[in-house]
Amino acid sequence: MTCAWASRTGDTLINYLYYIPNTIATAILSLLHINLPQLNYLLTWVIASVMLIIVIMVNVIIFIYVERKELGRFMDRRGPFVVGPAGFFQNFADAFKFLIKEMILPENADALGFNSTLVIIVASSLMIMTVVPQAPDFFYTNPDLGLLLAFAIFAIEPFAVVIAGWASNNKYSLLGGFRSTAQMMSYEVPMLITIISVVILAGSFNFSTIVNFQSSHVWFVIPLILGFIVFLIAIVAEIERIPFDTPDAEAELVHGWMTEYAGIKFALFQLTSYVRTFAGAAIMVLIFLGGWTGPFLPPIVWFYIKVYAVFTLFVWLRASLPRVRIDQVLNIGWRSLLPLSLFNIVIAALLRISGVFH
Repeated sequence: MTCAWASRTGDTLINYLYYIPNTIATAILSLLHINLPQLNYLLTWVIASVMLIIVIMVNVIIFIYVERKELGRFMDRRGPFVVGPAGFFQNFADAFKFLIKEMILPENADALGFNSTLVIIVASSLMIMTVVPQAPDFFYTNPDLGLLLAFAIFAIEPFAVVIAGWASNNKYSLLGGFRSTAQMMSYEVPMLITIISVVILAGSFNFSTIVNFQSSHVWFVIPLILGFIVFLIAIVAEIERIPFDTPDAEAELVHGWMTEYAGIKFALFQLTSYVRTFAGAAIMVLIFLGGWTGPFLPPIVWFYIKVYAVFTLFVWLRASLPRVRIDQVLNIGWRSLLPLSLFNIVIAALLRISGVFH
C-alpha cells in the first residue's frame, strides 16, 4: 500500500515525505497498542498531507515577505521594516487584520456558488503541489503523468472564477470572472503546447524522469530557450500576476471577481495566488532549469535556490511593466505565443530526430 510513495527514478533514496509521517504514525499506533495496517496507512497519508501543507505555507509566507522587500528595492524604498525583525512579522499582522474583518454575503448573491468557489480554488491550488516533487527524496506522489496532471489541476480555476463572478451578483465581479477565464484559457493553450516540446525531448511526462534526463544531457532552457520564454509569459498570465492582472484591475473593476469577498475569504484567495505562483515557479525549474540538480549542495537546496530565483524574476516583471489591456492580453496569447509555441515544437522535433537527444 506504500506504492504511492515509491520512487520512479530507480534510486534507493528514502522519500522523507513518506518516511517521517510513517514513523510518526507507527509510533502513535504503537503507544495506543493498535495493529491495523490500514489505519497506519491512512494516518501516514494524513500526516504527510499536513507536512506538505506546512511546507507550502512556510514558502508562501517567505514569498510574500521577499516580494515586499524586493519591490521596495526596485522602488527605492525599504519595504516592511517595523513589525518584527526586518519587518518579517508584517505578514502575520496583515493576516490578523483580515481575520477580524467581517465576512459578508452580498444581497441576492448565490450562497452556494459564492462559498463553494473558495473551497474549489484553495483545494485545487494545494493539490497542484501534490504532484510536483521537490527532490528525489521528497515528494508526495510521483505519477508517470505528473506534468499533465499538474496542468489539468491548473485548468480547474477558470471555471471556479467565472462561478465566483456570477454568484457575487456584481457587474464588476462578473466582468472580472469573464476576463479571468478568457485570459487563463488563452494562455493555457501555448503553455500546454510548450510542455509538449519538453516531453518530446525527455520522452516522459514524469517530473523525475525529465529532471534526470536534463542532468545527463543539458538543461532544456538552452535548446528550448524560445519555449522557456513562451512558458514564462504564459505562466505569469496563468497566475494573474502583473502585467497580466487585468481580471482584478483595481482602477477599472474595483477588484474584479474578488470584489465581494471580504475578511478571511479574501485573504485565502490572495494566499492561493501565491501557492499557484510557487507551483508555477517549481514547474519551470523542473522542466527547464534542471530541477534539483546541482553540485555540492543537497538536491532540495538547489531546488529552492532555483525556485526563488524564478520568483525574483516574477517580481522583477511586476516592478518593471505596466498592466496590459485585456485586448492586448488576448492578442499576445493567440497571435504571438501560439505561433511561437508551435515553432518551438518544430525545434524540439528536429533536435530529437537529429539524434542530439536520445
